[in-house]
Amino acid sequence: MTVTGTGNAPDVVDVVALGESMVTFLPARPGRLADVPAFHRSIGGAESNVACTLAAAGHTTRWVSRVGADGFGDHLVEAIGAYGVDVSHVRRDPSRPTGVYFRTAGDRAGDTHEVAYYRAGSAASAMSPAGVDLDAVRAGRVLHLSGITAALSPDCLALMRELTAPRPGRPLISFDVNHRPGLWRGRYGPEVLLDLARGADIVFVGEDEAEEAWGVTGGPAAIREALPEPPVLILKKGAAGAVAFCRPSAGDRAAGAMGVPPLERSREWGRAGADGTPRSPGCDNTPRPAATAPALKVDVVATTGAGDAFAAGFLSATLRGLPLTARLRHGHLMAAATLTTPGDLASPPPRPLADRLAALDAPAWETLRLGPGWTDADAEAAEEAPTP
Repeated sequence: MTVTGTGNAPDVVDVVALGESMVTFLPARPGRLADVPAFHRSIGGAESNVACTLAAAGHTTRWVSRVGADGFGDHLVEAIGAYGVDVSHVRRDPSRPTGVYFRTAGDRAGDTHEVAYYRAGSAASAMSPAGVDLDAVRAGRVLHLSGITAALSPDCLALMRELTAPRPGRPLISFDVNHRPGLWRGRYGPEVLLDLARGADIVFVGEDEAEEAWGVTGGPAAIREALPEPPVLILKKGAAGAVAFCRPSAGDRAAGAMGVPPLERSREWGRAGADGTPRSPGCDNTPRPAATAPALKVDVVATTGAGDAFAAGFLSATLRGLPLTARLRHGHLMAAATLTTPGDLASPPPRPLADRLAALDAPAWETLRLGPGWTDADAEAAEEAPTP
């Protein structure tokens, strides 16, 4: 059965996320895939991870995708929906399967880490401008996308170009570069990702990704020089933390019209400039960071999904109109929740706890250390803590 909605205008939600999700099989014990005797079933997908995390954090979200008319497709729709995500615009494909993948328990950065994908010809790879409900996709204050979708098929790339093209009333576009060299069949992947990033309002990219995809070295300033167009550019530096670049733009004002508190309205923005556009220290067209946030010290269990959690934390704080530095810190806190659990998804910290930690002074933030279970251990105290 194909779920297409009622035909009426879709309800506006905080965040719509579009992209492929797969059933994930996690090993019952460490070891090579050839040696692991059993696996535990889970779910994984960059965009749905963001939607699930934001829903768990109290935001309204929608996931738009395509899955097979099979048991794995049933599991994905039910599991993602159980987080409180609207899945009514997920379409079922009777002729293509739901993607699945297996991975080892080791850290992705390690030499022993293995991942086996079975996604070629998947239902999600058949997404296209004509094959999704574009009204439902655009009915979000924020539309979150990633470069993975663009690599799945020519039709998926056409859909990504349609969604990131300038148009009146476009939602705020959040784009995670998510460079996956193994998904691109030709050499044009880096150029496609750069083009899509240039059309987005908020871009997330790792310093290592920028070097691998675009050959950009020299640190954050060099990356900003290579990618000056996005109003907000978030550079992730791994254990070194994250930096944000921003500049005033018409996109910020459009975001305000959609109900997203733009950076101009946060507490970090100062008096308006001569042209009436609000200004902030560092928020201009020069390649220097407007905000930085050191990474937290974390007892890592697994790294998979941490980047998605970071994006969810930043977007959550953006929807709440928090200052730019706080947005980065909330990204780190969401990532820390995922880093200290074995799966792709983790329960986010209670909002009072996250707000209290994000408001720490610099020395306290830099000495904070988080381990497995930290989001639950302090939950009761967090509920009693005043919100900054």
